[in-house]
Amino acid sequence: MGDSDVARAPTLRLRAGGRTFELGGRPWLMGIVNASPDSFSDAGRHRTLEDRVALAAELLEAGADVIDIGGESGVTGMPAVAAADEIARVVPLIKRVAGELGALVSVDTYKPLVARAAVAAGATIVNDVSGLREPSLADVCARSGAGLVLMHTRAAPKEKLLDQAFDGRVASDVDRFLRERIAAALERGVAFEQLILDPGPDFGKTPAQTVEVLRALPALHALGRPVLLAVSRKDFVGAITGRPPRARMAGTLAAIGHGVDAGAHILRVHDVADVADFLAVRAALAGEAQVDPALRLAGELRREPSGRGSDEERGGGSREERSGGSREERGGGSREERGGDSRDGRGGAPRDERRAAPR
Repeated sequence: MGDSDVARAPTLRLRAGGRTFELGGRPWLMGIVNASPDSFSDAGRHRTLEDRVALAAELLEAGADVIDIGGESGVTGMPAVAAADEIARVVPLIKRVAGELGALVSVDTYKPLVARAAVAAGATIVNDVSGLREPSLADVCARSGAGLVLMHTRAAPKEKLLDQAFDGRVASDVDRFLRERIAAALERGVAFEQLILDPGPDFGKTPAQTVEVLRALPALHALGRPVLLAVSRKDFVGAITGRPPRARMAGTLAAIGHGVDAGAHILRVHDVADVADFLAVRAALAGEAQVDPALRLAGELRREPSGRGSDEERGGGSREERSGGSREERGGGSREERGGDSRDGRGGAPRDERRAAPR
């Protein structure tokens, strides 16, 4: 996009969990923590509660503004998880992440019972990927004040729908669908400022249809609510690049760059550190962030360490053993795995200054 094509994210207020946030400008980063053993991209790498709490802590340190916790994989063709089982997966994790880590937490669920338990445990946003198929989910948010993500999809949860009849008109369907869901949420008592909109990349869409929707992303600002963009490791990226989930980093960054240009307010991502690095350099080059004339590269970052022996020789294990996958599998190492420093050590704003503060 050229400068004339960039749609700056409008400044909007979000009410969630008794707090009010101002979105716009720098996009929020929503880090993903899966509490399900069959996630399409996690492959069960974080199996225990302690593993998942540690992952949430790493994502927050890398720059996440909110942690999105889900207990049911979006993989289609598999039975849904019983609400009681999903609650058992997410509630202990939400309590730890919201309590011990002090994080803003969203729960990825479409089940009212799970949403109610998650909010009681400390979640302040309900990320509903069903398009409000269960209207009583809105009741949970109306009573608790939790934020509510309304996502476009014509597919039922766990159903794969690839209907080419929507070719060329899926973008208009997204607009119409989200307007209807906004009205439905308001009728159930949810405040307009509690709502977030998600165009639903991949959900009930072919790769070409997802691309059509993303090209039309700026038009969603007419609906007056923050836009959440969830393109991390998605199928459409894999279809275009021919790569499996953990090797889709480059394609994901391309989609994120497009989304930021289109004015996305929230970016839901797996690789928070890499996306934060991408946004930091992008903002500097676009003139959106100042670069201190006195900024210099730290000497230890000038080249890769040499003459100190391999990780295995130093007793740290291989990178694959430490990170749970090779760099090729992940499409690029995270900042922590590359030995990166905090943002303030690299010329960006300190993390505490970048985290969204309640008003």
